[in-house]
Amino acid sequence: MLEYKVEAKRINAQGSVATAKGAEIVLDTSLGGRLDAFNPAELLLAAVAACMIKGIERVTPMLKFELHGVEVKLHAVRQDSPPKIISIEYALTIDTDETDQRLELLHKNVRKYGTISNTVAMATKLEGTIRRRA
Repeated sequence: MLEYKVEAKRINAQGSVATAKGAEIVLDTSLGGRLDAFNPAELLLAAVAACMIKGIERVTPMLKFELHGVEVKLHAVRQDSPPKIISIEYALTIDTDETDQRLELLHKNVRKYGTISNTVAMATKLEGTIRRRA
C-alpha cells in the first residue's frame, strides 16, 4: 500500500499553503477568491488531469505508443445545496500519429488504471473523450 502526506497551513485571510516532499502550492482559501492560486475545486480538477497525464506516461512505454504531447481540459459542474461537484467532463488531446484504435486503447488504460480518476469516478460522474491533435 502506498501512502501520501500533505500539510496545509493558513497564511492569512487571503490564502494558505500546502506542502508535500519539497514542493509547495499556494491555495486560494480566501472568501473573496484569488486569481493567483487554485481554489479547492480547481485543485481537484488539476489532480484528475495530473493523474491522467501520469497514467499516459506510465502506459505509453508498455503499449509502445508514440506521442509528442498531451493536453487535458476539464470542466466541473457544482451544485449549491448540498454543495458538491455533480459532474466532471474532460477532453484529452494527444499529439500522435497512432491509429484511432491505439488512441482508444490508450484512453481505456488511462481510465482503468488512474488512482485519482478512479476515486473521483466513484464519487461523481466522470466522463470524457480522447482525440488526436489536429
